[in-house]
Amino acid sequence: MAPTVITDANFEELVLKSDKTVVLDLWAEWCGPCRMIEPHIEAMAEEFDGKALIGSVDVDSNPDIPSKYAVMNIPTVLFIKGGELVDKVVGAVPKKVLVQTLEKYL
Repeated sequence: MAPTVITDANFEELVLKSDKTVVLDLWAEWCGPCRMIEPHIEAMAEEFDGKALIGSVDVDSNPDIPSKYAVMNIPTVLFIKGGELVDKVVGAVPKKVLVQTLEKYL
């Protein structure tokens, strides 16, 4: 199962109004470390289906989201609950780190 594609246009509806914890992977096509965590994000989309919303944001096409959260480096994974940023992981990290962070907010 692929992560949900999040854009500047659907961000408020899908992320800020979500009743589930949202995991947002901010990435870009040219970013090598982003490709390293992509399989983790895809696996989490399957594992947490129905429990959390796993989304991906192409920062080149959607500049408002990284700007809103002052994201300076990618990959950055944001954890949003109840419309509020509750945690953030920066860099290519093991899947275990992302899962443990998400589980704190489920």
